[in-house]
Amino acid sequence: MLELIDGRDQDAPVHIQRPSPAGRAADPEADVRAIVEDVRLRGDAAVLAFTERFDHARLTPERLRVEPEVIARAVKLVRPELIEALKALEGRLRRTCERQLPSGWMERSGSELVGEVIRPLRRVGIYAPGGRAAYPSSVIMGAVPARVAGVGTVALSSPPDGRGEIAEAVLAACSVAGIDEVYRMGGAQAIAAFAYGTETVRPVEKIVGPGNTYVTLAKREVRGWVGVDAEAGPTELAVIADSTVAPEVVAADLVAQAEHGPLGTHVLITWEPEVADAVMTHLELAVGRHERSEDVENALTEGGCAVLVRDLSHAMDTANAFAPEHLQLMFAGALDALDGVRNAGAVSVGPHSPVPLGDYAGGTNHILPTGGTARWASGLGAQDFVKRIYVSGAEPQALAQLAPHIYALAEAEGLPGHGRAVRVRLDSARGLP
Repeated sequence: MLELIDGRDQDAPVHIQRPSPAGRAADPEADVRAIVEDVRLRGDAAVLAFTERFDHARLTPERLRVEPEVIARAVKLVRPELIEALKALEGRLRRTCERQLPSGWMERSGSELVGEVIRPLRRVGIYAPGGRAAYPSSVIMGAVPARVAGVGTVALSSPPDGRGEIAEAVLAACSVAGIDEVYRMGGAQAIAAFAYGTETVRPVEKIVGPGNTYVTLAKREVRGWVGVDAEAGPTELAVIADSTVAPEVVAADLVAQAEHGPLGTHVLITWEPEVADAVMTHLELAVGRHERSEDVENALTEGGCAVLVRDLSHAMDTANAFAPEHLQLMFAGALDALDGVRNAGAVSVGPHSPVPLGDYAGGTNHILPTGGTARWASGLGAQDFVKRIYVSGAEPQALAQLAPHIYALAEAEGLPGHGRAVRVRLDSARGLP
């Protein structure tokens, strides 16, 4: 079920291959580009056509936006335990986000002023996946950082089912999170609608949230017209484990991530061959017991591997080169090894810290970079919904002191007007014509 990769004789980190969407569509980039362009040109009509084509839901423009009474009814229909869990998640994540917000600052030195002011975005769009399952937790993950940052309006889209409805659990989460607008639309067409606007959907300034390959490719298409978060595409898990952790625990974690569906990557990294053997044995049992065993097995076969490395150092190098969405450290001395982590969306430390802890209750965000983008990108946070605006100022004395530097750089860069913009001010301050 897991491909075995023996990299013990390699000096470099072992290369881990991610599944490719090639073969699932002749050219997914071209398909997405066509969808985005159609929505940009035709607005609601294109969104409705693609919703019927992909989600098998026939809607009218009036039904694109979910009515407030439908959201209120969903809160009453879901189990009270879900509402309690969503409120707990909202509170714990809020505390984390409040620590993330940058602060403005202003420094005066003599007659010179320099600093930054912080301003929230006015309007953002959150994408909540649907299809195989409902993801109410993703609603909280996207909305809470935006709310903490002070965003004016938070809109959300999620794919409808065949009846044209969004899952009640997702709508209940929208109520708990304080979402202002909810739309029945998914996939690339939802990203395009948020980016360019339609007759019904007002455009946003930034789009965030996890999604499938088509959602990720659509974000690439609209990036630059609007802001987007780090690429949160198909799920990824890398587990570094030794014999101190029970193999059935590692198997359970691999199965849990494989539940998310196709194109995910599920990796075990170990320097003990017996660990790989034991995990694969328990993996067969765990998959066989799963309610969707065929889907999970296909996901693990498509994107699963067990990597043998020389030692812990080689394991950490391999994980950093892979830059996974989720990294689990399950070996003796895991907390001490945290300093060696350079590239990961989120890290779970120790045998009692499964990924679902961070997904649902740990106070961290599960909208995380995938596809190797964790090499430069971070998980979603409150800081992603604000802008830093630089502020500078000077009185004549300070400008005169800095003028020689400005003149020198302006001359070197062939921009004489830059220097004259300074000189005219100094001459005016001295009363010169």
